[in-house]
Amino acid sequence: MNPQRDMLRELRFDPLRNRWVIIAAERARRPSDYLLEARPPVERETRPLACPFCEGNEDKTPPEIFALREAGTAPNTPGWRVRVVPNKFPALRIEDHARRYGVGLFDVLSGAGAHEVIIETPDHTKTLADLPLPWIRDVLLSYRERIRDLFRDPRLRYILIFKNHKPEAGASLAHTHSQLIATPMVPPAVKQELTVCRETFAKKERCLICDIIAQELAFGDRVIYQDDAFLVWAPFASAFPFETWILPKTHRHDFSRLSDEELLHTAQALRVTLRAMKRLLNDPPYNFILHTSPPAFARPGHPEYWSSIEYDYHWHVEIVPRLTRIAGFEWGAELFINPTPPEAAAEYLRREISENMKEESDAASH
Repeated sequence: MNPQRDMLRELRFDPLRNRWVIIAAERARRPSDYLLEARPPVERETRPLACPFCEGNEDKTPPEIFALREAGTAPNTPGWRVRVVPNKFPALRIEDHARRYGVGLFDVLSGAGAHEVIIETPDHTKTLADLPLPWIRDVLLSYRERIRDLFRDPRLRYILIFKNHKPEAGASLAHTHSQLIATPMVPPAVKQELTVCRETFAKKERCLICDIIAQELAFGDRVIYQDDAFLVWAPFASAFPFETWILPKTHRHDFSRLSDEELLHTAQALRVTLRAMKRLLNDPPYNFILHTSPPAFARPGHPEYWSSIEYDYHWHVEIVPRLTRIAGFEWGAELFINPTPPEAAAEYLRREISENMKEESDAASH
C-alpha cells in the first residue's frame, strides 16, 4: 500500500534520471489555473494555402523519404496519409562524415546524422489527438520504419523521435507534425537512462522500469490509464505538471521491433492520453518524446556496452505539457519545481479519460 505522507512540500528522487524534483503541493494548482496563462489557440485555418505540409504543396518540401499513400499515387504528389521528408533546415545532415577530433582541451564530433519531419496528416485543421485510431497507428508505423532504416547506418548512435505541439513547445509550423533526429552520439538524458537501467540489471537481474510498472499498478494512485498492453502513468518524481509516461507492460527494449498489432495498442494508449490532455487543459502546448534503445552496433573498447540492453532497457513515451516556465532556480540548480503533485494530475486525467470513453461509447451505440 502506498504510504500516506505530508505532501505540502517534498523533494522526490527519480532513480531513472538520477535527479531530485520539488513537489510543491502547498501551492497546488488545478487544471483551470493553467488555462488562464494559455495563449489563444493557433488559428489552423488561416494559412493552409501557404503551408508547406498541406496536401497539394508537396513541392514546397524536400523530396519525401517515406510515405503511406493511396495505391497508384506517385511520390511527392497528393494522395498520402503520412509523409516523411528531410527537414529543410537540418540540425544534422546524413551526407556529413563522422569524425572525432580535439581542439585543445575540447572535443568535437562532426555533424553526421539525420533530421526528418513526419507530417502526420494532410489535414491542416487536425491535431494528433483528433486523428482516428488507425491513423495514429500509421503515424507510429512511420516512426518504426524510419528507425529501422536509419538503424542500418553504423555512424548513427541514437535516433530520437519527438513532437513539439504549439509555439510554446517549440513548433514553428501549425500543421501537426513530429520530428526525428539521428545523432552520432547518445544524448545525455538517454545515456543516463541507459546507464541506470544497465547498472540496475547488473545488480538485480531485473528491468528497473518493469519493477516501476509492477509497483505503480499495486499502488494505483498515479495510474492514469491501463489496458492489457499499456500503463499510462504520472511519474512519482514528475518534474513538470501533468507529465505523463506511456509504458508497455510487456518488457520490450526496441520500439522498431513492434508488430503492426502492437503499434495499434500503442496508438490506443497515446490517443486516450492526448485526447484527455486536450480536453482537460484546453489543448496545451506539449513535447512528446519517444525513448527507445540505440542501435546495437559493437562499441570499440566497450565489448560489454550492449550485452544486456535487450533485458535491461524498456522503451517508453514521455509527454510533457508546457504549462510552467523554467526560471533561474531550475537552470542554476537543475532542480525542478512542480506545483501539481502527480497523484492529483493522475486523478484529473483518469476522470477525463473515463468521461471521454463513456461519450464515445454512447455515441457508438446511437
